[in-house]
Amino acid sequence: MRDHLHGHLPDDHPLAPAARLAEFRWPVRAFVNYRRDDLWAADCRRLPRPLARLRRRARAFAETRIRPLSAELDLLGHWSPQERPPAIDHLLAEAGRAGWLTHVLPRPVGSMPWSAVRYPLVWQASLVIEEFARACGGLMLLLSAHHLGVMPLLLSGQLKDLRRHLLPIYRGCRRGDWRLMAFAITEPGAGSDVEDGHGAASARPGLVARRVEGGWRLCGSKCYISGGDLADRLTVFAAIEGQGLDSWTCFVVPADSAGFRVARTELKMGMRASGAAQLEFDEVFVPDDNVVGAVGQGWTLNRAVLNASRLPVAAMGVGLARAATECAIEFARSYHLGPRALVDYQDVQLELAEMVAETRAMRSLLWQEARHARAPRQLHSALVKFHATDRAQQVVERAMALLGDHGGRHELTIERIFRDIRLTRIFEGTNDINRLALIEDWQHALLPTDRPSHSGV
Repeated sequence: MRDHLHGHLPDDHPLAPAARLAEFRWPVRAFVNYRRDDLWAADCRRLPRPLARLRRRARAFAETRIRPLSAELDLLGHWSPQERPPAIDHLLAEAGRAGWLTHVLPRPVGSMPWSAVRYPLVWQASLVIEEFARACGGLMLLLSAHHLGVMPLLLSGQLKDLRRHLLPIYRGCRRGDWRLMAFAITEPGAGSDVEDGHGAASARPGLVARRVEGGWRLCGSKCYISGGDLADRLTVFAAIEGQGLDSWTCFVVPADSAGFRVARTELKMGMRASGAAQLEFDEVFVPDDNVVGAVGQGWTLNRAVLNASRLPVAAMGVGLARAATECAIEFARSYHLGPRALVDYQDVQLELAEMVAETRAMRSLLWQEARHARAPRQLHSALVKFHATDRAQQVVERAMALLGDHGGRHELTIERIFRDIRLTRIFEGTNDINRLALIEDWQHALLPTDRPSHSGV
């Protein structure tokens, strides 16, 4: 078995760094590290122990439960909510029993170990989502969109809401009797508008809440709602009748409410294992007790949810870029051009080096911000989201180019990753909306003035 690549020295050569550096003792050894181990394992050692355990558990579940279903479910393409594959139900039941549908709250309500509570929730979520996305973008979204639906309840800080709406769902999930929540903001005439303050100021609400005795009547529709076809309950944002988005209010809507229906799910370019649903509300009654927070607090609640969720979306990009890089490495090791494997050509090695560097740089930026994001700031979360997902798409495209004609073959996975990665640049606001969100949060430092600015970058 070969011990080195073409164009490089074997480790036992007198000029190889590994051989020579091993001869040194302190102080030189204190500044060098030639440990031959897996980069993923090395990153785990840098994490606090509870998070390293979480990452290892997520990887194991992704490898044994998610990856085996990925190609099969992607090929099915599209199904109605009533005709979903049994594999979806089985996976959700397994994920529930394993704690992956309840890990955002500590035990006994959720499945988060108390040793992990001291670390920001978005950091924990980002670790899990990267592992799930690496195995399958669609099934990752199926499992993670549920937590997005839960977030308004968590951020509102109302214990009564957690008891009434979340506790029954979590208890069912832990038994394997899965129940999901979904987050519903996007409307047919208002997508990016509701992700940006300036756009929202002139947006015309599509879903309207009318005051009635004992509660509210919701009329209108929502679209592209991830997991909306499977949700047991939804956190739905609606404007008060006759008012703008500044009156937005969050309501918990049970899926069995009279007048509510899933009109359809979309046949999507990517992440096909997760449904994107159009939801119709025809005089749906919602009692006052189902208002999350307070009337008129929906816009603030929505922005807080987005600030938290944009970092995990960046993790989707990291996971998909990592999967693409691994596909390219495997192909380069096994495919031959002339007498040599592709990986023996230095121009291929240069491409792989760029892909590895880009992926690790994305993860470093994400972890740097996520570890301090107990209360995420809009500037930071928006920056990480657009930068990581933009760069991830470039990594995926490098991998596609390296595979050449083979990149279009479904069984080699990269074409599925190529379709999946594009959606990450749309979730949680398009990337240009996220760029504007950065500027919105930082505009005080950019205002025209005759005085010199002292705001650094």
